[in-house]
Amino acid sequence: MTSHIMPTYGRLAITFDRGDGAWLWDQENKRYLDALSGIAVCNLGHAHPKVHQAICQQSKKLIHTSNLYNIAAQEKLADQLINKSGMDNVFFSNSGAEANEAALKIARLYGHQQGIDTPCVLVMEKSFHGRTLATLSATGNTKVQDGFAPLVQGFCHIPYDDIPAITEAINNNGNIVAIFVEPVQGEGGVNIPADNYLNQIREICDQHNLLMMLDEIQTGVGRTGKFLAYQHNDIIPDVCTLAKALGNGVPIGACLARGKAATLLTAGKHGSTFGGNPLACSTALAVLKTLDDDNIIEQIKDKAQQICSGLTAKLKHNKAVLNIRNKGLMIGIELDKPCAELVVKAQENGLLINVTAENTIRLLPPLIIDDEQINLLVAILSEVIQEFSK
Repeated sequence: MTSHIMPTYGRLAITFDRGDGAWLWDQENKRYLDALSGIAVCNLGHAHPKVHQAICQQSKKLIHTSNLYNIAAQEKLADQLINKSGMDNVFFSNSGAEANEAALKIARLYGHQQGIDTPCVLVMEKSFHGRTLATLSATGNTKVQDGFAPLVQGFCHIPYDDIPAITEAINNNGNIVAIFVEPVQGEGGVNIPADNYLNQIREICDQHNLLMMLDEIQTGVGRTGKFLAYQHNDIIPDVCTLAKALGNGVPIGACLARGKAATLLTAGKHGSTFGGNPLACSTALAVLKTLDDDNIIEQIKDKAQQICSGLTAKLKHNKAVLNIRNKGLMIGIELDKPCAELVVKAQENGLLINVTAENTIRLLPPLIIDDEQINLLVAILSEVIQEFSK
C-alpha cells in the first residue's frame, strides 16, 4: 500500500488501536506494556478518566478563540505553573521546540539589551532541543543537523557536565548571554550530570550576568521525582521550558521566565495562533490536578527504585550491561554495543521501549505504573537483554 505521508519517521510495523493506563492494544488486539509513554508524554498513562473528562467538557464549550482575547483556562494554568515553579510568567506554545524557540528569542533580546550585537548561547554536546532551525542549531548532535546548513549562528557547543568547559568558553567569548542545558539529557543517552552541576551553572550565570535556561521538556511535570528537575537542586533558573507531559498527549508547550528574563517578550515580539488555547489549557489543568490529588510525584522515587533494583538483581552478572542509571522514572540501561534491535525484540514480547545514543535502552514508563506492571517490565526486559547479550 502506497503511503502519502512523508517518510520522516522510521516507524515500527505496528498500529495501536486503544489504551488504558500503562497498556496499549494493537489492531490485532495484542496487549503491550508501555514503558515509553509516547516518549515521556503520557505520564498519566492512556485514556486517563480525568484527562478524558476535561477534554470532553471543554470541547463541548469552546476549543479555540485565539490570543486576541483573554482565555480563562490559560490564566488559571499560568497561575498554577508559576506557583509550582517559582517563576514569574509564562508564554504558551504548542510543542517543546516552540517553547525552546521562545527561550532562545528571550536570550537574544537579553543580549541586545546588554549591547551585544551578536549574542551567543552556550549549549551542550549530545543535547537535543528540537527540530526547528534554531533549536536544531542549538542541538548538540551533528547527525540530526546533517543536510540543513547553513545552521542558525549564535551557539557555542561544549561538553555536558563539564564546568571548566563553561568557564573557558565564557573567558574566550565576550558575546555569551545565556547557558541552555537539559537537567538530564534524554535523547543523548539518559546522561545524568553531577549532583551540583546545575548549582554551579546558577553561580556562574549570576557571576557573569548570564541567563540560566533549562530545557525541562522531558524532565518536567514529575518525571524525575520533582515537579521540575531543578527542584532537586534548590535553585531557580531564569528561563525554563516545558511540553510533553504537560498535556498528557494534547499538544502544549510553555516557556517560563523570571526576573530580568520575564519582561523581554512584549506585544509584537512573539506569538502563537494555537498556543494556550482553551482545550490545551483545560487538559493541562486536569493533568496538574491529578498529579496533586493522587500524590503521584511522591511515589516516583519508590517506583524507580523498584525498577532499577529489579533490573540490577537480574542483570548483575551480565558483563554486557555497563550501567543502569536513573533520575526518577527516567531510566537508562547502557550496553557494551549498539542495541537498537532490542526495540523490536521487546515489542515481540509485549513491551514497548526505546534505544537512544545507539547503546542505551531508555525507559520512560507512565508515572502511574503499578507493582505488577513493574515486575512484568523487569522480567521481560531482563530476559530480552540476557538473550541479546549471549
